[in-house]
Parts: sequence; structure tokens; C-alpha cells
Amino acid sequence: MTKKIRLKKIGTVSAFILPAMIPLIVFWIYPILRTVYISFTDWDYMMPEYNFVGFENFINLFHDSRFYDALWNTVVFCLGTLIPTIVLGLMLALLMQKAFKGNGIVKFILFSPWITPTVAISIVWVWIYDPDTGIANAILNFLHLPGLEWINSSDTAMFAVILVTVWKSLGYAMIFYLSALEKVPEELYEASALDGARGWQRFRDVTLPGVSPTTFFLSIITMVNSLQAYDQIQILTQGGPSGSTRTLLYMYYQLGFEEFDMGQATAVAIVLILITIVLSAVQFTASKRWVHY
Repeated sequence: MTKKIRLKKIGTVSAFILPAMIPLIVFWIYPILRTVYISFTDWDYMMPEYNFVGFENFINLFHDSRFYDALWNTVVFCLGTLIPTIVLGLMLALLMQKAFKGNGIVKFILFSPWITPTVAISIVWVWIYDPDTGIANAILNFLHLPGLEWINSSDTAMFAVILVTVWKSLGYAMIFYLSALEKVPEELYEASALDGARGWQRFRDVTLPGVSPTTFFLSIITMVNSLQAYDQIQILTQGGPSGSTRTLLYMYYQLGFEEFDMGQATAVAIVLILITIVLSAVQFTASKRWVHY
């Protein structure tokens, strides 16, 4: 009797879980397992036939200098977008927290890049970065500074792509920080003032710990978005010049859909997944010490 009741409970639980599990298996677990399998084949994307080649794709990948260049570019791009987005987003939130005439309009203008498609934004920035007619060099010339080649030079292309990405993300970070700042108890600021804490000390000891959950959340989202960045790179530089803006995701695209080496492309994807898992583990471990709920 007890066994029948237990089986009935299992069946009831399964009936509720199964509808959620089916999409998870079909659209997430199966594609990942399929990707892992393809990384051990020589599939060229064009033909249905392919052979199992073992670890050959990974061996070739780790002997390819382009992989290490793309890995370094990915690190630079992730840090170059993460740190300014967090720091400047918090600074903007602190400024926008103070009421002034036109506050709502300014917030909307700052947030509008986030809701605008990246492709559209990137097309506009191609014109802005034009060495001859673009606004960027016009501003530099007005300041009596030499113009730059921007996306046409390997020295400045990565900075140009990072600038576009940070500009798009700032408003998003600002909105989250505005919400977080409103939830910091005013009593903590009053207590710190009574203890003789000045502006910087209050910011360090009250504001930063108070918004740390939001900082943690934005760090994860910004890191994931940076690892997934494709549109702005495709529109602005196509991974160039000379591979200076080729990230791991863009390398995956080039290997799979330009060189038709889907086996090695999926090997890059596996490496990217592993990097994401490691970074997530590091961030969650760090959050136990630095995030205050």
C-alpha cells in the first residue's frame, strides 16, 4: 500500500514537472549534447555525412594562434565593457538620484540605447567613426587633437567596439542602480554620519555594500552579454582589422559559416561554454564574501 502511494506521488510530481522538462530537454540539453558530439567530428556544414575524429579538432584549435588571439581579445573585451559599465552606471545613478528639472527626460535619453537594436546602433556608429566625415574626429579636431582611424586601425578598433558596447549598456546599469539606491536604508546613512563618516566613507561603507547585490547581478549579465557579443563586431569591424577584434564567439562564426569547419567551430563553442561555467563559479564564490543581502 505504501509503495502504491509513493508511486502515485511520483506520478503526480512527474505530471507537473514534465511540461517544463520537455522544452528544457528539446531546446537546451539536446542542443548542448549535440554540439559536444559535433565537436568530435569533421562535419563541414554543407554535407550530411561526417566522420568521428576524436580530439583532433581540439588539438588543432589549441595549436592555432588565432585561438589564443581570440581568447585574449575576449578577455580584453569582457573587462573593457564590464568595469566601465559598472563604475559609470553607478556614477550616473548617483547623479540621477538627485531631483532636477528634466530628470525624467535625461533618464529616458540615457536608457534609450539599451532598447535600440544593436545592429541599428552599430550602423550609426560606423558613420560616427568615419575618419573623414565622422563626428568622433570632428570633436577631436575641435579639441586640437589628432584624428584617429577608429575601426580602420588594429590599434583603436577594439577600443571603438568597447565604447559602443559600454554606451549601449550604461542606461541599463543606471536604472538598476537607481532602484538599488532607493532601497538602501536612510538610517544607515544617519548612523554613519553620527559616527563621523564623511562622504567617501559613507559611500564605501554604506552605499557600496547596499548595492552589492545589484553589482553582482549586473556583473553576471554584462559578462554574459560580452561573451555573446556579435552584432556590433560584425557591423563595425567583421573581426578585423587583422583579427584585432575577433572574439571567441566571432571566431566560432568564421570557422563555421565562412570556412565551413563546423567541427572545429563547435570545439570553440565548447571552450566558450567551459569559460562561462568557470566564470560563473568564480563570481558566485566571490559573491558569498562580497555581496551583502
